[in-house]
Amino acid sequence: MDVKTGICVRLPLKQRYLLLLFAVAVVLFSQWIRHRPQSGRRLIHVEGLRANSSQFTLERKPFRILGGSIHYFRVPRAYWEDRLLKMKACGLNTLTTYVPWNLHEPERGVFNFEDQLDLEAYLRLAASLGLWVILRPGPYICAEWDLGGLPSWLLRDQNMKLRTTYPGFTAAVRSFFNELLKRAVPHQYSKGGPIIAVQVENEYGSYAEDEDYMPFIKEALLSRGITELLLTSDNKEGLKRGGLKGVLETINFQKLRMDEIKYLDKIQPNKPKMVMEYWSGWFDVWGDLHHVFSAEDYDAPLSEAGDYTTKYHLLRNLFSLYHTQPLHELPSLQERRAYHPVVITQYLSLWDCLNLNDKPFKSEKPVNMENLPVNNHNGQSYGYTLYETSITAAGSLNSNNNIRDRALVFVDKHLMGVMDNKTQELALPEGKGKRTLSLLVENCGRVNYGKTLDMQRKGLVGDIELNKSILRGFIIHSLSLKPGFVNRLESSGKWMSMPQRPSFPGFFQAKLYVDTFPKDTFIKLPGWGKGVVFINGRNLGRYWTIGPQQTLYVPGPWLHRGTNQVIVFEEQETDGKIQFASSPDYGMTVDVE
Repeated sequence: MDVKTGICVRLPLKQRYLLLLFAVAVVLFSQWIRHRPQSGRRLIHVEGLRANSSQFTLERKPFRILGGSIHYFRVPRAYWEDRLLKMKACGLNTLTTYVPWNLHEPERGVFNFEDQLDLEAYLRLAASLGLWVILRPGPYICAEWDLGGLPSWLLRDQNMKLRTTYPGFTAAVRSFFNELLKRAVPHQYSKGGPIIAVQVENEYGSYAEDEDYMPFIKEALLSRGITELLLTSDNKEGLKRGGLKGVLETINFQKLRMDEIKYLDKIQPNKPKMVMEYWSGWFDVWGDLHHVFSAEDYDAPLSEAGDYTTKYHLLRNLFSLYHTQPLHELPSLQERRAYHPVVITQYLSLWDCLNLNDKPFKSEKPVNMENLPVNNHNGQSYGYTLYETSITAAGSLNSNNNIRDRALVFVDKHLMGVMDNKTQELALPEGKGKRTLSLLVENCGRVNYGKTLDMQRKGLVGDIELNKSILRGFIIHSLSLKPGFVNRLESSGKWMSMPQRPSFPGFFQAKLYVDTFPKDTFIKLPGWGKGVVFINGRNLGRYWTIGPQQTLYVPGPWLHRGTNQVIVFEEQETDGKIQFASSPDYGMTVDVE
């Protein structure tokens, strides 16, 4: 070998292997450096997000936050990446997400951060896609979410004062934050992660029952290792009472109003002005119309099924003005399929499957859902509760407004009517001897906002009367309709062929056969009344003929090739088949001014 071009050295075999491994490592490292995700920019961090002047800085350089919310617990995990890529293609650089305490701690001291609730996996995904994160851990999150994300077992304490420094609440918060923050802290910017800011509670200025509460939450975050920029989030009125010393205040609103921006600047001069929540849509309620804003389509940049809306394209055009490089191409949409209708083939009466649940509870007085001795003495969070007692007379049944929220009333399993907060009296007919009075009470959802959070206990929350005599001696069945119950239902062997005239309430089963790779679809149930739909054991949600929504989204990843099980719990009527559509039906619309 020419010494001008190289040196030939004979090495022992072991050293040659080591040299080869070193060479491979160099190549792999150089490839990683070349192709690493944008999150690689976080290898060396000097200074995180700061708000020390009228402009944010990151690494001491001006930084503009273009943020949007996608909540990991609302999107099938198989579609997390799809939704975040669409967010990035819209021109956004920051992801905000709430953390739902009630899902992560369904029973006191029992925590779940796996599968759909794997927050750390979500944070790592955001980082790999080059998205920064603003974490909104609550403990109260509002979010149009049951009890604002607070677990219902808190209400087992009859003296509970949520969102205050009441010892029973603060102890529970500390326990939850111990588990949550040890998972979030390693993903902070200062540790090479994507979290650049953390919100202290949520819209507390609109509640503000305890002046010591927000300092408690702030200290709970700091003492557990949160070091990034802290934020609060309030509407204009809330800004007057929701602030904290050393914490940046941000504003929420539905329409851009310069007077509100000026107000924020007035109370917080020489600080960056940030809108934490710019409401692009509004929520719907049963029996009302579907609310939309001026830009057509569903009231969000992305629909529940990941569709681009008019709002998305308008926002993308706007955000492109703040980028020097062209935005990423739009990810393709998921394919849809309107599967052929399936016929109900099997049926099971509610009355015949009560023994598949927890053992009934006997109580002289009615007991609300949250205080039932079920779920390891954490009470019942969702679903229905069946209260049964004996009566010997006809007459007027009066709920005293103690039904939360809606009850089907039966005498000897024959439907007498429905009672709720509007209908509090019901006439019961004559009959012979002792009869069984049954009230199937549905929890229609706890309010998520306002000053009535402490009063969101469900089921029968007090006495009911027949002919002004208080009823006593109840047998109570908890029907939370959780996956375990649905699985027991499927394998119970109690199913019977669909009768021509089934009794209600009941469970109705059909089989959906998928002969190709499963596609997204929508279930629709014309001719049915009110109930809950399950696909392969997963609770899809509620339906109700009064609308406005007339379909339920079925993510393709929740189906599989071959036979899929569809179970419908129906309260009062059915047409015997389940239909599918390739697009949603949100009902008649009304413009929101």
